[in-house]
Amino acid sequence: MRVLLAIDPSTGSQHVVNEAAARPWPAGTTICILSIVDLGEWNRLPTLIEDVKRAAHTLVQTATKKLDGHEVVSSVQLGYPKKAIPDIAREWKADLVMVGSRGLGGISRFFLGSVAQAVLRLAPCSVEIVRPNSLDSPASAHAMKLLLATDGSECSEVAARSVASRPWPAGSEIRIICVRELLVLENANTVASPCPVYPPSLLAEILEDARERAEKAVSQARSIVSSNGLKVANGHSVPVGDPRAILLDEASTWGAHLIILGSHGRHGFDRVVLGSVSESVALHAGCSVEIIRG
Repeated sequence: MRVLLAIDPSTGSQHVVNEAAARPWPAGTTICILSIVDLGEWNRLPTLIEDVKRAAHTLVQTATKKLDGHEVVSSVQLGYPKKAIPDIAREWKADLVMVGSRGLGGISRFFLGSVAQAVLRLAPCSVEIVRPNSLDSPASAHAMKLLLATDGSECSEVAARSVASRPWPAGSEIRIICVRELLVLENANTVASPCPVYPPSLLAEILEDARERAEKAVSQARSIVSSNGLKVANGHSVPVGDPRAILLDEASTWGAHLIILGSHGRHGFDRVVLGSVSESVALHAGCSVEIIRG
């Protein structure tokens, strides 16, 4: 596995390094520590660029020491992080990019154009936004709670197989959830209409079909992740509602350390327009989130 850690001097990046150091990785994993000297910030101060580059090298060296025992390579480059990180991930053939949430609190989750958001949209591989654990220690330093969202799509299957193929801290458990979206009529007035667009029998058939498909998706994912010996936690696995709200609430209530989603399902992972389930969860979750691309 090839894991790219994109770091800067922020507190959020320190959480990325600590999490990568604590997490078990498949045999043969190589970790690349990357720091981009942001030309957008320093281009107007060319006399300071060399000092900033030296500081970046020191930052990377410190991170390398924390990852002692892993196969590590490092790189410090000049560029624009939003473009450079996805480009380097592509050139290096990364399987996973880990980036911090920058530790700016809630405001950062609503700030359009953030580096994390750009990496989510543009990286050719899986992306994990790392957030600090409530215990102020890496989540992987102890048993983890993994929340896996599925919708039965091929991308969800890829996500489940990715989870099953990796080692996790001893005692970790996974909860699998498939949210059935509320059926919204084009015209709310049709509910009270004497000739509704959807007869009750058809509505019942649609809802029952959705329930069966959701249960099948959960069963498929359960079978895949169980093959790795992960404990599957009990819970309401096929709730009805807004997927964004339910996934965020479930993660918060259960105390999940990591939410895992496929890069797109029935709605598609939109890299241009905000609003996809994957991106919304990644930007608003209180814990780390990994978006898996095949």
